Amino acid sequence: MSSVVAVARDATHRFTKPVCESITLLAGLGVEGDAHMGVTVKHRSRVARDPTVPNLRQVHLIHAELIEELVAQGFAVSPGTMGENVTTRGLDLLALPTGTRLRLGATALVELTGLRNPCAQLDNYQKGLTKAVLDHDAEGNLIRKAGVMAIVLEGGEVKAGDAIGVTLPEGEPQPLKPV
Repeated sequence: MSSVVAVARDATHRFTKPVCESITLLAGLGVEGDAHMGVTVKHRSRVARDPTVPNLRQVHLIHAELIEELVAQGFAVSPGTMGENVTTRGLDLLALPTGTRLRLGATALVELTGLRNPCAQLDNYQKGLTKAVLDHDAEGNLIRKAGVMAIVLEGGEVKAGDAIGVTLPEGEPQPLKPV
């Protein structure tokens, strides 16, 4: 069964987000009290390019299995340290297609918009972390493992231990791309 391991938010633009007991997702906005909440982009590099672009990065999700993989490689990471809002377990986030809907807990519903594109902030946090969250498949294509981004369709409270329900989009699955 897929579940939420931890939730995090931060009202300021820092790389790491402190883990908290629960977060509240707001439809069309993101995580209440988080610096990335809003209808339009809030990530500073994207705001500098065009502040009117829709915010497809309202919620950042990372699978706990990645954190465990990184810890095994010697990195000091835990839920929230890579800036994610929701840490999951038992769900291959990276294999889900664009448009997949995740029911988080009883009422919150998010829709996956794409992959997180690892940035230099990872190396600023710990040297070598950017390279550790990148890989290549058998054909040499780049694999980004730093989580997925989503928008909030239905609001609600999310906390550790909540179940995650998955609804795949109809039609031909479209792989997640960086957003």
